Amino acid sequence: MTYVWMIAAGLLLAASVLTTARMLIGPNTLDRLVALDTAVAVAMCSLAVWAAYSEDSTVVSGIVALSLLSFVGSVAVARFRVRDNEGVADHDR
Repeated sequence: MTYVWMIAAGLLLAASVLTTARMLIGPNTLDRLVALDTAVAVAMCSLAVWAAYSEDSTVVSGIVALSLLSFVGSVAVARFRVRDNEGVADHDR
């Protein structure tokens, strides 16, 4: 069973490295936003794997709080981004 945890940790580490690369390389704001959402999802999965490994369910409330915070942040940034694009379209006319 130890191999399963090691494989899960390796895959989560690879996902976090790729996500960090996308966050740094991303050419625009929306690419960085998607990378940040993915990084939060990887962090939530890491916490879930840790909860399963340690058989401790106290981390679950942190996972829920992190997911709600991520959702609200993503919606807020997307809404302001749409508003900025509408302002540019009105200005070009």
